[in-house]
Amino acid sequence: MKGCKSEATYRAPKGRGKEGQFFWFCLDHVREYNKSYNYFNGMSDDDVLAYQRDAITGHRPTSPIGVRGRQARAARNAWTGMVDDTFGLFGGQDPHPAPEAETRRISAADRHAFEILGLEPGASKEAIKSRYKTLVKRHHPDANQGDRSSEDRLRSIINAYNMLRRAGYC
Repeated sequence: MKGCKSEATYRAPKGRGKEGQFFWFCLDHVREYNKSYNYFNGMSDDDVLAYQRDAITGHRPTSPIGVRGRQARAARNAWTGMVDDTFGLFGGQDPHPAPEAETRRISAADRHAFEILGLEPGASKEAIKSRYKTLVKRHHPDANQGDRSSEDRLRSIINAYNMLRRAGYC
């Protein structure tokens, strides 16, 4: 600062767009400068929000990961500089084939519950509910003139259905 006789040993940034460049001040003047310094001066609110969003990743580029990430990368990198061979005339294959549909792993307990209901593992919600209602009507004591001989079978059907429901199959 003009007229200051103190040694300028403290640095202060020159501003946005001049990263790595500094002013040098004494302690009193650097404090004064820092009180009035605003990095975002002249930026719109949207620009400030974009800057803050980018600051989460340290202003480094990011790319999506996982199955959906592969599709996003393929879409972003679709242009390879070659002819777009949409109809496969040149024998080109898609370098990023569509991912296979994820299949749910079925536990032994869930598999047993499907067997009790007489269904294949992975049956639809509607099929599970329909089969459950049919079996309950068939094995309920009221439907069998009060005969309790199939009561154990009814309990196992109800327990199997409840297990599949808790597991998210229906």
